[in-house]
Amino acid sequence: MSHRVVSRDQWREARRALLAEEKAFTKAREALAAKRRALPRMRIEADYRFTTEDGEATLGDLFAGHTQLLVQHFMFGPGWEAGCPSCSFWADQVDRAAPHLAQRDIRYVAVSRAPLERLLAYRERMGWRFPWVSSLGSTFNFDFGVSFTSEQQESGEPLYNHGTATFGGEEAPGVSAFLREGEAVFHTYSTYARGLDLLNGAYHWMDVAPKGRDEGGLPFAQAWVRRRDEY
Repeated sequence: MSHRVVSRDQWREARRALLAEEKAFTKAREALAAKRRALPRMRIEADYRFTTEDGEATLGDLFAGHTQLLVQHFMFGPGWEAGCPSCSFWADQVDRAAPHLAQRDIRYVAVSRAPLERLLAYRERMGWRFPWVSSLGSTFNFDFGVSFTSEQQESGEPLYNHGTATFGGEEAPGVSAFLREGEAVFHTYSTYARGLDLLNGAYHWMDVAPKGRDEGGLPFAQAWVRRRDEY
């Protein structure tokens, strides 16, 4: 894209025009967030069990005293040696944000199907501190549309992103939100695919930079992403 070189006054005029659009976008985003919070809730009836550093835990236990829980469905299959690079890119945003989330009664937990010892070893490699639990042996990942059997993959059915798309692998990324009221746990929201962009601060920094994400010439958007210690 070629850009005009203009005077300060011309630049400010162009910037003010864009500012009006940005303000409209902000209002639209806030309205969308309100609709997100207003979605109906689904009570969780399944007795999901997870392997944690403190032993077996239920979904309710993962709240750890909070009433709100955010789960990153981190792509790390049972036979994998390392976690997904793109999921790692998202997870890099978490540790410094976690204390702020806790102040608003929110707990973050990563959930994967790999054995716990492999998850913890990878967490140590990446220098993370957030809680990470294994759902191996549970239907949790399958029920929330982020793990697929070989038969499901071969079927070509649109099982990903609320039944609107296929993914093409055994593990897929996503984030789900839950609310606890007493002993009851409710599923309030899940987002997948491009819906996850909202949760990646680095991408939003790039969007402000002159070249943006600079992904246009790549075979797929995140082809450039590596684990933080592999650049």
